[in-house]
Amino acid sequence: MSATENTRRSPLKQKCYTIIFEADTPAGKGFDLLLILAILFSVTATSLDSVASLHERYLQLFSGLEIFFTVVFGVEYLLRLWCAPRPLGYAKSFFGVIDLIGWLPSVMGLLFPGSEVLTTFRVIRVLRVFRVLKMGKYLKEAQVLAQALRDSSRKILVFLFAVLTLVVLLGSLMYLIEGPTHGFTSIPVSVYWAIVTLTTVGYGDISPQTPLGQFFASMIMILGYAILAVPTGIVSAAFVRGDSKATIPEERGNKTANHS
Repeated sequence: MSATENTRRSPLKQKCYTIIFEADTPAGKGFDLLLILAILFSVTATSLDSVASLHERYLQLFSGLEIFFTVVFGVEYLLRLWCAPRPLGYAKSFFGVIDLIGWLPSVMGLLFPGSEVLTTFRVIRVLRVFRVLKMGKYLKEAQVLAQALRDSSRKILVFLFAVLTLVVLLGSLMYLIEGPTHGFTSIPVSVYWAIVTLTTVGYGDISPQTPLGQFFASMIMILGYAILAVPTGIVSAAFVRGDSKATIPEERGNKTANHS
């Protein structure tokens, strides 16, 4: 935030911004800690509420907790919009959208309880668990991991395209080897089998019956173990680079503080 923006903002709005958006002050750290605890408790309550026996036994408790957390996260979201230098920019940001997704379904559930016409809105209740994603912005390691994923996104996309091409080729070959008589009724079905086999999931709903097909499937399974290690290595290398970049300034700061 620039100095010009600071002078234009009221002291109350500036103090609110410091507490909510900045975590390098005691008040900001306390606010983040309370919010993390509220997120964990709300997600736990939502998960337990999905258990039928607990829902029937503690219906009033879960309803009260949901109202409480709906109000808490609603006030938090509105405060963020109020004190943000660019409210629209925050609302369109990743965590702004996550804040809205984690709060809006709760409001809809309170406004339309037991409505037969709007029963489809009950599905949106599952989106309340998106609140847990808000914890990511309070963890520096999560930010480093997110940066590593962004840095390696192009390599991962190239890798996924190569894997997609590979499973189409493998599925087509298996379609020629086994054919419809053994369950490989079409190339799309065979490609599905190749994806399941290459990722070492192995549902077993389709399996080769001929010796050549079984040998070919064995080679694909072994190849799958090698392929699965590629994206892990790409992200890990980017993560190590990002972590080292984040560590070096801290070490320099510590050395400077020690010398002073």
